[in-house]
Amino acid sequence: MWTCPVKLAKFVLVFTFFLLPAVGNAQKVGPKALLGYQPAQKNDVQIEVPTAADVSKCEVKVEQEGKRSGYALFGPQGQILRRFMDTTGDGKVDEFKYFQHGLEVYRDLDTNGDNKVDQSRWFNTQGTRWGIDSNQDGTIDAWRMISAEEASREAIRALTSRNVQQLNAVFINESDVKTLGLSAKIGKSFLENGRDLAKQMQVLLASSKVLVPQTKWVRFDSSMLMPNLIPADSGKAADDLLVYENVMAIVSVGGENGFVQIGEMVRVGTAWKLTQVPKPIEGGKFELGEGGLLLQPNIAGMAPGASGGLSPEMRALLDQLSELDAKSPTATSAKGEILKFNVERAQLLAQIGALAENPEDRSLWFRQRLEMIAAATQMETFPNGLEELQRIIAALRKDDGNQEHLAFAVFQEMLVRYNVNLQSAEAEERADVQASWLESLEKFAEEFPKAPESADALLQLAITNEFNGDIKEARIWYTKLVNDYSSSDASRHGQGALRRLGLQGQQITLAGKSLVGGRPLSLASYRGKVTAVIFWATWCKPCTEDLPQIQELYRTHQRNGFEVVGVNLDSAGADIAGYIKNYRVTWPHIHEEGGLESRPALEYGIISLPTMFLIDKNGRVVKNGANVDDLKKLVPELLKK
Repeated sequence: MWTCPVKLAKFVLVFTFFLLPAVGNAQKVGPKALLGYQPAQKNDVQIEVPTAADVSKCEVKVEQEGKRSGYALFGPQGQILRRFMDTTGDGKVDEFKYFQHGLEVYRDLDTNGDNKVDQSRWFNTQGTRWGIDSNQDGTIDAWRMISAEEASREAIRALTSRNVQQLNAVFINESDVKTLGLSAKIGKSFLENGRDLAKQMQVLLASSKVLVPQTKWVRFDSSMLMPNLIPADSGKAADDLLVYENVMAIVSVGGENGFVQIGEMVRVGTAWKLTQVPKPIEGGKFELGEGGLLLQPNIAGMAPGASGGLSPEMRALLDQLSELDAKSPTATSAKGEILKFNVERAQLLAQIGALAENPEDRSLWFRQRLEMIAAATQMETFPNGLEELQRIIAALRKDDGNQEHLAFAVFQEMLVRYNVNLQSAEAEERADVQASWLESLEKFAEEFPKAPESADALLQLAITNEFNGDIKEARIWYTKLVNDYSSSDASRHGQGALRRLGLQGQQITLAGKSLVGGRPLSLASYRGKVTAVIFWATWCKPCTEDLPQIQELYRTHQRNGFEVVGVNLDSAGADIAGYIKNYRVTWPHIHEEGGLESRPALEYGIISLPTMFLIDKNGRVVKNGANVDDLKKLVPELLKK
């Protein structure tokens, strides 16, 4: 790790001599010298490093634009490897860029001119993080930007490496509480959750078999499909809050999957923060901290006088719930205490829901109760939780109860059963678990055609069948989605997918704003040319891997009438221009805001990248799911026609 002041000072002295406004001879700084320096966070970034044999084939070039000057290092194939710049014109390097496959993935910054790195940023295929190393010791102290997914990964890494400082950097703190304007009760609870992290970590990891040094973070998961927005007038905070509840990190331990409850997360500015210490799911040693405070109904706001006042019975139950939550289990609580707390809380929620005067309140309490049971069951902290959900479903069916509640309960039970089965399944059994999950989705959509969850169930069925190569079955589910749920967001994806699957042999209409200047760009202007349309993004690794072969095909056949049009599906903030410059991509691109939810993506139901269409001279689609081998074979043939 780049933490040695002596080495850094030596590096800066070298570049102080060469990176003056009048840049000297590039030959004075060779490839070997530039490759000798590594990122400050070298253990957390993958960069391209040429082999020893290829170092001599690398080339250093002087770059200067205005007061910016520096050196760029290019690899044997002409790809950019490093770019070290003086951005202020003071003769000192303050910006250190590192690349992989021609794409910038990491950058170190010296923002105060003291010749030491104090900020580190990750880009494109390696994430969104922007870390601050305030004391310049090589360890990130705070995150200016970090996604919820990456924050969960940082938490797992901190626990497996026993690094309290790393965990503290992603944990909500007093400054965050003030920034969000959290209510006194919630703020106090979160700060209490983060008190003495070192001790909590020690207790948590003492006998853990899930969180060991070899544990690897695999992915982020949540019972919520998307973050929820809590409005400022809810009484929880001074401003709107963006929240994930019941976040789970899936980890790998010795080749087997494990689960760690991250809990509730909240966004502070552009950084996501944890509100409780993560807890591994493992037998009787699992422990649960308080969570879900932000998405709980605001009991304090349900005071007498609102909607005619509360009955004495309701007021008493709400008081009991407040008292119970105030005594919720901590990180050191025994499992028996946690089980008792969850059962008591579920019973209180059921009683409160039964007394609620209007349908909206009854639905709110019902959903909170079932979500709590479902989450606790997956964490093995609710006795016979799956059976309890099934009992609730049976009661609703017997009494011909609320169909909206029944659909919600059935979907929760499906999710719990799927996750429990997946967690306990051997490797060879997981395909059967997935097949059973798809079957349950199909049955759910048939039984509850009006439930909002059914639209997403049908979309999942269609996409899975398409990925498995069963296009006929995929069409059936896409069509049902479009016909039965025409007003849903999922339907827009279905409409586009059907359009895409039906392109073969048809004329295609595609137009949008050009990436450069926002000018109109339409495929109609390419009539008479053989054209490849490529939907891509900077984070798409296969897109980058295919690029050299497509560029070679383009160079070979462009003079004969072959063209390429890119459709970029990056979200806001991606360095698209930098990618195109670094990879020397010369064809035009359509780009509109929204990424995979943008108009061009939805128009053709794009579900994976890259997606390529090959179009003949008459504007008809020859292949609506082309790959590089298809282009190599078909482009020369089409050009001869």
